[in-house]
Formats: sequence, structure tokens, C-alpha cells
Amino acid sequence: MQPSHVIAVFFGYAALLAVIGRLTARSNNDGFFLAGRTTPWYVVAFGMIGASLSGVTFISVPGQVAAQGFSYLQMVFGYLIGYAFIMGVLMPLYYRMQLTSIYGYLGHRFGPRAYRTGAVFFLLSRVVGASFRLFLVVLVLQLFVLQPLGWDVHVALGGMEWPLGVALTALAVLGVIYGYTRQGGLGTVVWTDTLQTAAMLLAVVLAVDAVAGSLTGGDWGALWAAADAKGWTDVWVLNDWKAPNHAVKHVLAGAFVAATMTGMDQDMMQKNLACRNLKEAQWNMGSFAVVLVGVNVLFLFLGAVLWLQAEAMGLSPERTDGLFPGVALSGELGWAVGLMFLVGLMAAAFSSADSALTALTTSVCVDLLEVDQIPAHRAEAVRKQVHIGMTLLLAAVMLGFSMSTDRSVLTSIFTAANYTYGPLLGLFAFGLVSKRTVNDRWIPVLAVASPLLCYGLETGLGAAYGFSFGFALLVVNGGLMVAGLAALSKK
Repeated sequence: MQPSHVIAVFFGYAALLAVIGRLTARSNNDGFFLAGRTTPWYVVAFGMIGASLSGVTFISVPGQVAAQGFSYLQMVFGYLIGYAFIMGVLMPLYYRMQLTSIYGYLGHRFGPRAYRTGAVFFLLSRVVGASFRLFLVVLVLQLFVLQPLGWDVHVALGGMEWPLGVALTALAVLGVIYGYTRQGGLGTVVWTDTLQTAAMLLAVVLAVDAVAGSLTGGDWGALWAAADAKGWTDVWVLNDWKAPNHAVKHVLAGAFVAATMTGMDQDMMQKNLACRNLKEAQWNMGSFAVVLVGVNVLFLFLGAVLWLQAEAMGLSPERTDGLFPGVALSGELGWAVGLMFLVGLMAAAFSSADSALTALTTSVCVDLLEVDQIPAHRAEAVRKQVHIGMTLLLAAVMLGFSMSTDRSVLTSIFTAANYTYGPLLGLFAFGLVSKRTVNDRWIPVLAVASPLLCYGLETGLGAAYGFSFGFALLVVNGGLMVAGLAALSKK
């Protein structure tokens, strides 16, 4: 596609989001944080699909199919166990305590240091994760706009080359998100995520249908048979227990990832807390879980279809992440596929980043600054200042990503969630299963020590035996945190 077309798509999409932001604007902090607790559960459920996916899922999951088949579904099946735990245990707890920030539970159970430790680890995870997801959009804009137009300018400053074009693009993307979430907060995010989920799914369906028309005369069943003949539809990995995607590790990790990165994550639970009552929140989570399985099957099928098309085109992307962009923007499947790919990519990135920005603002205001303890007019001003500050922080982290020429480093940074969510898992698990008390002053020390020990274990076992915990490292991390809390606890 021409750079002018990409720019037009970006600004057209941004204008649509701005209109929704205007129509859903709220005038106070309660509306910004929890949308007045009046959001219909089915709207939240559909929008959460987009928020749970990201630019990484949109691009990376399809690209991995040739090497890993459909084994990612093992983890998705594990998600269902985690979501059942959220519906049966965590949601009733949060609604009973009438929480705005879920880390208020840690303060009630352990003390103020545990409360702030949970909030800080969430902030660290979301700042890194949201920045990386958005950076994928910036990379696409850099490749298809900045470079063709000669705007990919670098400025020498302090002995370093600073990517001025990328920095301005990052600010433009974040400026759009700040603009439409500035007033409405979660009330806006719920409705924009509904639009963005629809855009993502439409992009996937259109791409599959276009490939079907190109290769099989529109026969989706023939595409599935071709993918199955190559072994790409295989789900279960049972023969190599050392593999990070072994079935037991994947299902176990999926259960804990869902319980932790959804149920113990302010970003995801903030939407559930915006429902009218506990029953509607549980309906939201249950329907979301079922639909998410089907969505992931669709993304994996897309990956198989794209690899078949790439073979037919003689396309061999250097990196698997380049598969979807390479096929969609090649022009072989028509302009509509390229257009919807760009819209879908922006939707995937924006839907995860806008809710992250809102959740970061909420957590800083409620958990760290305690705005509920200050007058309402002052609290709203503080919230607006924090919202701007979080936007600039995300931009700064994105700029840091752009300074690295090793894109594998960025991928490893994104997997840091295994380390940062482990202490949260341990704190919630110990608080729920034990009535023992812990000296609150030691909790921040344990929360730092647990990920460090995990890193040592993963590195040492990998070097000595070629063993990797994979995503199950989160479980090990949480287990070490629980062990530390138990050792320092008393009746």
C-alpha cells in the first residue's frame, strides 16, 4: 500500500475513536475508573476479547503455526480452568469488598506494604507490556510510512542516534489514545474495545476468505485439509517433556496465566468491576472464556492459511512475525485485505493499550496517591495529571524499545510478565488459602527475591539439562513467593 493510504487509514480510524470518546465522556472519577458500574455485561465480554489479544497475538500467533502447529490451544484450554477460578473465587471476593482497585484486597489481608507492592508490580508489567504492543504499530508505520517518505530521521545527541521519526510517531499514536480516553476512561474503553474487537475479527475472516478464493476457489474445508496434511493442526505435544510447550506445562501454565494475568490484573478486572452486579460479571467472564477459545482457533487457522499462501507466492519471511504483514500488504490478495490488516493491527494494539492506560491511571490514583481521601475537585485534577504522566511514560518506554536493534530483546522483555506476575500470584494464593499473618515489611523483599530466584533456576537448568519451564515459570515464581510467605508467617 502507498504511504498516503496508510496515513489516511490511521487518521480515519483515529477520528472514529475520537467520536466514540466524545459520545461516552464522563465527568467524574467514578465514571473514569469504573464507568459508574452500569456497563452491560455482554458489551464488556465482547470488548474483552480485543483487550486480551494484542498486536503480538495478531501477528505472532499465526506466524508460529508452521513450527508449533496448533499447540498453543493447549494453553487456551488451560485458560478455561483459570477463568472458572476467577468466576467462583475472585469475583465474589472483589464484589463483596466493593473494590475499585483489586490490590485493595492485599492491603486488607496483609497490610499497606503488600498493597503497594501489588500495585507496583502491576504497574511495571503493564507499562512494559502496553509499550511493546503499541511499538508493533509504530514499527508498521515506520516500515510503510516513515521509510518510503524519508521521514525515518535520526538525530545525534549525547553520543547516541535518537530515532526522531519513531519518537514522533509514538507520540502521535499515544496522543490518539490519550485523546479519546482523557475524559471517559473505562466508559469509553468498553465501547471502543467493542468496535476494535469487531475490526480484528473481520480482518482475520477477510484474510482467510481471500486466501481460500486464491487457492481453493473459496473452499475453507480444503484449506483445513491442506493444513492438516502438513501436520499444522496438531494440538497436543506429549513426547518431549523438556519442551516448553509440553501439554502438561501448557495446560497448567494456561490455568495459572488466566487466573493471574486476568483475575489478579487491574486492567482486566477493572472491566468486570464495571458490570452492574456480581451475577452479570460472572456471565461476562463465562461467555468471554467460551468465545475466546473459538477466536484463538480462528487465529491459528489463519496462520496455517497464511503459510499456504506464502508458499504459493514463493514468500519466505525472515521472521515469522513478518508472515501476516508480508502476505496482507503484498497486494496479491487485493487492497481490501491490506486495508483490514492495518485496521485490525491498530485495533489490536489500541484495544490493549487504551485499557492499560486507563488501568495504570486508576492504579496510581487509587493505590499510590489515594485520591479517594482528598476533595473531589482536587481528585479529578490529580487524575488528569496522572493520565498525562502515564501517557508520556509509555512514550518514553517505546522510545527505549526503538533504540534496540535486536528485536529478539524486545520479545524477551515482553516475556517478563512471567517474572512480574509471580509475586502477585503468590500473594493472592497465600492470602486465600491461609489465615496466617505475615510481617508486612518483609513482603517487598520477598516480591523481589522470588523473580530473581526463578531467573537463576531457569538459567541454570537450561544450561545443565536443556530444560525450560516455559510459561509454567509463572507457577514456579508464585510457588517460591508462597514458600517465602509461609516461612515468615505465624498464627
